[in-house]
Amino acid sequence: MPTMGALHAGHLSLIETARNEADCVVVTIFVNPSQFGPEEDLGNYPRPIEDDLKSCRDADVDLVFLPQVETLYPDGYRTWVDVEGLSETLEGASRPTHFRGVATIVLKLLNIIGPDVAFFGAKDYQQQALLRRMVRDLNVPVQLVTCPTVREVDGLALSSRNAYLNSKERKSAVALYESLRLAEERLQAGETDLVGVAAAMDEHLRSHPCVEPDYAVVADADTLEVLSAPRERMVVLVAARVGATRLIDNLPVTVYREGERTARTNL
Repeated sequence: MPTMGALHAGHLSLIETARNEADCVVVTIFVNPSQFGPEEDLGNYPRPIEDDLKSCRDADVDLVFLPQVETLYPDGYRTWVDVEGLSETLEGASRPTHFRGVATIVLKLLNIIGPDVAFFGAKDYQQQALLRRMVRDLNVPVQLVTCPTVREVDGLALSSRNAYLNSKERKSAVALYESLRLAEERLQAGETDLVGVAAAMDEHLRSHPCVEPDYAVVADADTLEVLSAPRERMVVLVAARVGATRLIDNLPVTVYREGERTARTNL
């Protein structure tokens, strides 16, 4: 299970799933500099290593891998993994080197650990789509398992960055999940104007103090192509700054054909 530390209940749910499905559970903790842009919070990213190690011990993790930056990126490092298409839209549009850093570090960790199965959370939907493509295209012998997003009572997705929010921002942050549910309700009610759905999401986000949307879209569940007309399998994605903190969230939505049951794929 690759992580950047600052482990919370979402990470622990991944460990629990892995513990139930695997003979040996390995957690990697590495704050990866190559996925942070020059204006991002690498220096301030939380690193509560002793708390993280205690959480891993309490969860019966077999091994924790804690590499140093110079071990993974030695002097003269020049090799990167770039997944075309999926790395250039949505998160990639505003963070142009982010997914190059993610794909590179995940492949390096998979090569070092050599797992049969790797576990990830569903909150980073685009990341999961990109990693599945990378594993397929490069014939990496690993199964990727995506586990459900863990949320607070009000719906806010758990994230290490939630710790940056003050009380006013934390109250407003629920707007991300509310905007996803708003889109889900409209899509499952038969709404076909996806531009209008996205506009309603954006409006809802902006109605909350401290929230500045980056994007709010309805996309194809596999390719992440932003849609203008509904498909059976879609995903609704949002990103916004809440105060100085950038948060993301998503909600897969399945709309069955007329006469069939309408349901949501709750990842």
